[in-house]
Amino acid sequence: MFFSEAGARPRTWEASPSEHKKWVKVFKACDEDNKGYLSREDFKVAVVMLFGYKPTKIEADSVMSSVNPNTSGLSLEEFLSIVRKKKEVQLHRNEIRHIFTAFDRHYRGYLTLEDFKKAFRQVAPKLSERTILEVFRDSKLLAGESASSPGPTACTHLRGLRTFGITP
Repeated sequence: MFFSEAGARPRTWEASPSEHKKWVKVFKACDEDNKGYLSREDFKVAVVMLFGYKPTKIEADSVMSSVNPNTSGLSLEEFLSIVRKKKEVQLHRNEIRHIFTAFDRHYRGYLTLEDFKKAFRQVAPKLSERTILEVFRDSKLLAGESASSPGPTACTHLRGLRTFGITP
């Protein structure tokens, strides 16, 4: 297959100085007793403040298990690293959603094979019909669907295109 794995991860993103300051400010606001770290509950509050949702138990467990065992919580550096990674993922998902919306001209929430072909003719006119069919099929496989199913592909399927290094 011609696909590259180069695009498997979202691009590295750096926070602006003002955004970095905001993260530090949130850390300090959530570090109630000026302990120098965030407890599990402090971390949850910080995520609500920065991302607008309460992390699940699984997410909180995952983050807290990555903490240095010699400390009682997340240090500022660990917190900033986690927030930066979450922001990268958020931006990547927003970019995928934006691309999908541009191709979903009928606002149906999915793309048919014909929609897919039209979109690729606009952004990659030299791609062969066979390649476009493979990409459509592979995007469905990445979402756990049967490649032979005749149905459309949804926004979540387009994430697979980025995994293969294709930017529609």
